[in-house]
Amino acid sequence: MSVPIFAFGLACVFLCAAMTGAWFMQRATGNAGWSDAFWSLAVGLAGTALALVPVEGTDYPTTRQLVVALLVAVWGIRLGSHIALRSMQGKEDSRYAQFRVEWGDDFQPRLFRFLMIQAAAGAFLALSMLLAAQNPVVEFRIQDWLALLVLAIGIAGETMADAQLRRFASDARNKGKVCDAGLWAWSRHPNYFFEWLGWLAYPLFAVDLSGAHPWGYLALTGPAFMYWLLVHVSGVPPLEAHMLRSRGDAFRAYQRRVPAFFPRPPRQDGRPNIR
Repeated sequence: MSVPIFAFGLACVFLCAAMTGAWFMQRATGNAGWSDAFWSLAVGLAGTALALVPVEGTDYPTTRQLVVALLVAVWGIRLGSHIALRSMQGKEDSRYAQFRVEWGDDFQPRLFRFLMIQAAAGAFLALSMLLAAQNPVVEFRIQDWLALLVLAIGIAGETMADAQLRRFASDARNKGKVCDAGLWAWSRHPNYFFEWLGWLAYPLFAVDLSGAHPWGYLALTGPAFMYWLLVHVSGVPPLEAHMLRSRGDAFRAYQRRVPAFFPRPPRQDGRPNIR
């Protein structure tokens, strides 16, 4: 594992450098939303490179390596370009805009520390991608096909959720309302959920129940860390705080009906939801 470990170390340095670049970018543009584009593209590049690190005892990339590399590249380009196009429109993401207000004069140093946490999250995901590709089992297993299915569902669900939100927001009649149509009636953050679901594909690629790849279980750390970050730190909490300020009682009622993260039928009895 010496070569993969060295490659992972280089990937960690690259991710820290990329997020430092994101910090300088937001200073130059006044739009911290660019940080998410930098993160997506950097993780995609690092993960693709790590997926192609040679597996010990092989002369050519395995099928699993090529599949993982392709999936990571597509994910990084799709998400990174989507966020970059949104950032080009000039309006800063509401989460970062609120951080500017809350952090005041400490915004720049606190944002830098925040971006380093994002670099750490990217490192955990990159590790999951590396371990998925380093699985030495030659044959493409049923479990690998299941991983592809999970990732396909994640991409389809996130794409659908984004499209439903754009369609809702584009209708002038919905101004000031809370989107509760389609997937947004089942989860308050279906885009976050399906993004996270897609990351579970890499542990499925990595873990081998026969014991041939004991390091594979470490791939679970990527989705675990990202769940904590999305649900408790940088995803749900600041976005919901913004929605409460802008939508008030309408969003409180939405919170009572619809779970925050894991999709399920909305409650009709007014009882509070759990995550």
